[in-house]
This record gives sequence, C-alpha cells and structure tokens, in this order.
Amino acid sequence: MSELSHLRKSYELGELEETQALSEPVQQFQQWLQQAMDAGVHEPNAMTLATVGPNGRPSTRIVLIKGLDERGLVWFTNYHSRKGQELAQNPWAALQFHWVDMERVVRIEGRVEPISEAESDAYYHSRPLDSRLGAWASPQSEVIHSRAVLVAQAAKAAAQHGLNPPRPPHWGGYRLRADCWEFWQGRRSRLHDRLRYRLQEDGQWLRERLAP
Repeated sequence: MSELSHLRKSYELGELEETQALSEPVQQFQQWLQQAMDAGVHEPNAMTLATVGPNGRPSTRIVLIKGLDERGLVWFTNYHSRKGQELAQNPWAALQFHWVDMERVVRIEGRVEPISEAESDAYYHSRPLDSRLGAWASPQSEVIHSRAVLVAQAAKAAAQHGLNPPRPPHWGGYRLRADCWEFWQGRRSRLHDRLRYRLQEDGQWLRERLAP
C-alpha cells in the first residue's frame, strides 16, 4: 500500500472569505447545503455522528439530517442503539458533513436531546411503509444470528400492524443544539479556509478564522 503516500489532490474550487460568510452559522450552513443539492452532490444530507460511551471510547456512524432550524439539526434512530445508549450517558456529540465534490467540510458540536413525541410521530408516518415496519423489525446494534432474523421480524410486524404501524416507543428523533460550527473550504497548497462560529454567553455568535 505504499502508493497511498503518493495520493495527492489540489483543492482549487472555491474560497471562504469573511466578506462572503454570513453572520449566522445556520444561514451559512443552509446556503452551503442548498449549493450541494443544486450541484447534484450524492446524498448531501449524509453526516457523520460522533458520540462517546461511558468508557470514554468514541464511535462514529453515518446518519441523515431530516430537519434544520434555529434550534438545531435533527435525525432519527433507534433509542436502544449504541448511539442512543451513548447519548443517554453523554449528551454531547459532534456532526460532520463532507461534500467531496465541492471540497467542503462542515463540523458541528453541541448538546443532543430527544425531540418531542409529536415531531417523531409526524416524521415516522411520513416514511414509506417498509421503513416504518423496519423500525419494528431491527433490534439495532444487537447481535443477531442471521439476516433471516430481520426478515422474520419484518414479516411479524407486517402481520401485526398491517398498513398503519404506530411509531415504536424505542424509535424517534434527536436534535443537536449547536454551540460551535466550523466551515472548511479546501484551498491550494493546503492553505485551507476555516471559519469557526462559537456561541457566546450573550447568545451572539463569534466568528473567527482558524489556521489550516
């Protein structure tokens, strides 16, 4: 694998100057996300979620952002999964978007909390039927004997709930309330642009440039 050390890419697609950046990080993120969607980036809503277990061991996985406003970023999952258990022990987490085709990264840090049952219900019932049944079928993060277990559980859920399964009590949404955002734009010579927004005690955002 010696060829790995020779992999190179020059980042030349854009720049991120203070004069271009918006004053509020949510607005800046919405702008970049829209640009990623307009550019046809594959799964622009995919983000890496990092959590830390009670033993101090970090873990990451890919989840999909399903909501965004001034309160924070929302995704949905099984509350009994590894991430759910870790968030129950330590509600601080980090998210990262990597839009490779645009040479951009967004990093977000903050505290995570479950969203309301009404919000979780509304999203659950907007999902395709197979996905709703899948939430009942999968004991997420648990060891299972084979895929046949999932197939059998899905069939059982379909027989029990039919076309209108209720939202499982162990499944719903989380919201990360951000107190730190970083926007990274690749630049030539590895002199990348990094703008960080930090939430101050007065509720205002402090924007500052970081060295690459």
